[in-house]
Amino acid sequence: MAGEWATVKLGDLCSFRAGSVFKPALQGQSSGKYPFVKVGDMNLPANAVRIQEANNWVSEDDLQELRAKPFPPGTVVFAKIGEALRQNRLRQVIRDTIVDNNMMGAVPNTHHVDPRFFYYGLSQFDFSEIAQGTALPYLTISALSGLELEVPPAHEQRAIAHILGTLDDKIELNRRMNETLEAMAQAIFKSWFVDFNPVRAKAEGRDTGLPKAIADLFPDSFEDSELGEIPAGWNVVTVADVAEINARTLACTDSLDVIDYIEISEVMRGEIANIVQYERGTEPSRARRRLRHGDTVLSTVRPERGAHFLCLNPPETLIASTGFAVLSPRDRHWAFLYSALTHRAVGEKLGRLANGGAYPAVRPDAVSGLTLVAPTDPRLLLGFQKIVGSLYERAAQNRVESRTLATIRDTLLPKLISGELRIKDAEKVVEIHT
Repeated sequence: MAGEWATVKLGDLCSFRAGSVFKPALQGQSSGKYPFVKVGDMNLPANAVRIQEANNWVSEDDLQELRAKPFPPGTVVFAKIGEALRQNRLRQVIRDTIVDNNMMGAVPNTHHVDPRFFYYGLSQFDFSEIAQGTALPYLTISALSGLELEVPPAHEQRAIAHILGTLDDKIELNRRMNETLEAMAQAIFKSWFVDFNPVRAKAEGRDTGLPKAIADLFPDSFEDSELGEIPAGWNVVTVADVAEINARTLACTDSLDVIDYIEISEVMRGEIANIVQYERGTEPSRARRRLRHGDTVLSTVRPERGAHFLCLNPPETLIASTGFAVLSPRDRHWAFLYSALTHRAVGEKLGRLANGGAYPAVRPDAVSGLTLVAPTDPRLLLGFQKIVGSLYERAAQNRVESRTLATIRDTLLPKLISGELRIKDAEKVVEIHT
């Protein structure tokens, strides 16, 4: 440990404060002056490090009614009660933010500690170890305030925060790039197979804006169907016609030494936040869905939330929860299947079909029974696969890179925070990978 580092109690570096009660009547607003963050919002893809999105917002008038005091930018927020605190997830807010009463915030004293260094330092504590209670664990301000953190001089704090922040910034850039790539893919799908824009253009004698080889594959007229007007010669099909559902199940005889398990709570809008590895035989009983290249994986629990992902080049050890429906295309056109089943209207429809109380869900046959409009010419699906599949593949490459960067960050973090690793050595590692 460098001689200039000091051991400081967290209570001297920050002030801890609990969140606010969120009246049900004020919930559900998608815009406002202040984000009102719940524990579940930490799982949103944009919130992997910093709180950038929220499912609920409130106005200045709402704030007065709630008698809530916003946490300032730089505050580190986390769950303070229940199973969520065992996950030990911390996020930093980037604007004045309110959190609910199942959460707590640590407001750093900027005269004593760099806010970003404080976030990374705080992430090294396992809050579940100091939680009180058994059936319902909870954190207290006194227990948190007594924890000690090794703090270097200000210039080293900033250097450490910059190194780790550079990796997180690159991960965030990849996430934003993926949002753009998948928005492009969905826009093409909607234009071709929902709005039928190329068909309408040809019917009206307009240019489709597509290469001639692709444009020629679209008809120039419509016909009636059970779903209304569709392109002439196209078919109304069910998902079961174009995909197998839950075709592969993990068996006791499968020769796997480990299981890389994906739980529903870790998935949102194509992103997988965390994959947990288990030795074979210790995995959860719901770890049953085997995956293969091209599978579309959808949550059947609260399907309107958008917990879905596309499986590309998975290892044999990758297993998903039985809470997912796994759709395997009957041909090689996985881009069409994934685009169709992750279209927002599909999630909304499945949400309306869901039954249950706290965790409304749909049966897998509700997914396989969904209807789609599909072209009969396989060349058109192949053309879509080449164009849109490349977008999804690029997004998958970005995710692989981000997982590598996250591994590097998680390796460097404890060594930098403890002073074990020299800043110059860490900078060289980061320079190679960014």
